[in-house]
Amino acid sequence: MILLLIIIGVLLLVILLGKITMYLKFKNQVKLLYSNALNISDKTYSIGQLDGLPIPVQRYFKYVLKDGMPYISSVRLKHKGLFKTNLKSGFINITGEQYFSVQKPQFIWKGSTLIFTARDSFIADKGNLKVSLFNIFTVVDGKGSEISEGEMQRWLAESVWFPTNLLPSENVTWIAIDENLAKLSFRYKEISFDFIVTFNTVGEIVTMETQRFMTNKREPWLCKMENYKEINGVKIPFSAQVVWKLKAGDYTYAKFQVTEIKYNQNISKTIA
Repeated sequence: MILLLIIIGVLLLVILLGKITMYLKFKNQVKLLYSNALNISDKTYSIGQLDGLPIPVQRYFKYVLKDGMPYISSVRLKHKGLFKTNLKSGFINITGEQYFSVQKPQFIWKGSTLIFTARDSFIADKGNLKVSLFNIFTVVDGKGSEISEGEMQRWLAESVWFPTNLLPSENVTWIAIDENLAKLSFRYKEISFDFIVTFNTVGEIVTMETQRFMTNKREPWLCKMENYKEINGVKIPFSAQVVWKLKAGDYTYAKFQVTEIKYNQNISKTIA
């Protein structure tokens, strides 16, 4: 009995140390992100910037932004939701914490479950996907150009949570398709890709679809957005789903609900 208690105690200590180590690693990555970020919150949005944009894109910005509001430079977001680890598994509960910088494309996300912790990131122009069991054993450590492109696609799709980032710029171009569709083209250094964006009649973005790498092959990757609410003077979706559109059928692997979002905070106030 004493030996069993000792073993349990050691396991609990190892798990606790793993959790502390994970927290410190994540905190350092957030600090690195902010050290590379650029402040553009002194820049303001003007409705005149919409001239010449496709009709559904104009409808979107008129719906989600207010004339004269400052650009968003950085974001802190928290969510809850459900997640699948593979095509055959069931959904499990997940909570997430995420940080974005805008002018320089960067983000770091930590998703936590009872069994594993996942970290998605694009920092200093490099993407990384890392998964750790019990915050101790690294079972996935994805790197390279395909990962970087995928992480950049995630960053752009999630710009619906900081929509000034979707305004036309040197990296962002909108191309008309029809009254409810537009192509969003993104170029950043050696990375380039397009999204087909669907808008409803209200002006909300309801889906964004692109071709994303899945095991060395690009497959259709779709983000669904709904439940728009106004917060901090911006209308954003509070519910999102992520789907692989495969030949065998649609595979929804993430369902997130935003629980907290803050803009343009100082680094000292973002992570304890």
